[in-house]
Amino acid sequence: MVKQSKDWDEFLKKMTELGYEIKYGKHIAFKPKDKPRFTRSKTIGEDYTEERLKERIAERETIKTPPVKKRIGNIIDMNTNAKVKESKGYEYWATKHNLNTMAESVIFIREHGIKSVQQLDEFIKKSADERQNLQDKIKAIDKEMEQLSTTMEQVHIVKKYRAYYKEYKVNPSDRAFFEEYKAQITLYENALSELKKSYSKLPNSRDILSELDKLQEKKNTLMQEYSSSKSTMDELYQIRKNYGIYMGKEMER
Repeated sequence: MVKQSKDWDEFLKKMTELGYEIKYGKHIAFKPKDKPRFTRSKTIGEDYTEERLKERIAERETIKTPPVKKRIGNIIDMNTNAKVKESKGYEYWATKHNLNTMAESVIFIREHGIKSVQQLDEFIKKSADERQNLQDKIKAIDKEMEQLSTTMEQVHIVKKYRAYYKEYKVNPSDRAFFEEYKAQITLYENALSELKKSYSKLPNSRDILSELDKLQEKKNTLMQEYSSSKSTMDELYQIRKNYGIYMGKEMER
């Protein structure tokens, strides 16, 4: 028996607020206000029996929504901000805001093992280099995928116009045939010539597609890393800016 929860009570309350009548018994049933009959929840499907509804609600209670990471805010320059000079109330708020923002900034860099401005600058440079490396890898994959796509197109041309080329080679003196299919024959020869620069035999289209899929999957992973690194870099640059405005000196160990 599934233990009744607060969320189950809230669920029933919500159904009532939505205009449903609820009938309790061996099987719970609901009736919209504009319908003449009750409908047992179990008749909708196995996932809608009273027990299963309670189980699903209980499961939902155990799933914790991951907290949204709070971004590091901006430090307000107390020396140049016009509002600070005009309003004592704003000055008090800005002072408190700056303290909280710097506390968040210090916690962030401490979590990354950073204890000085020099270390922060080194970490920013290292992170920027790593992000550039990710970008270079993505560009390299894009180039490889572009080359494979071109190869795929060349293979398609060779297969499509092979019969015309063979007919031409069998009867090279047939000028009428050559003139009629000159474009197809030329495309075949050019495509085959390009393929021979990289392949000893005609590539398999399935192998090319398989390789393209692998590269796309690899690219997707790198793109996720790149996106995540951008968020980290934005935070680091903001912290460095905040620190320069607020303290202007190296952190003490």
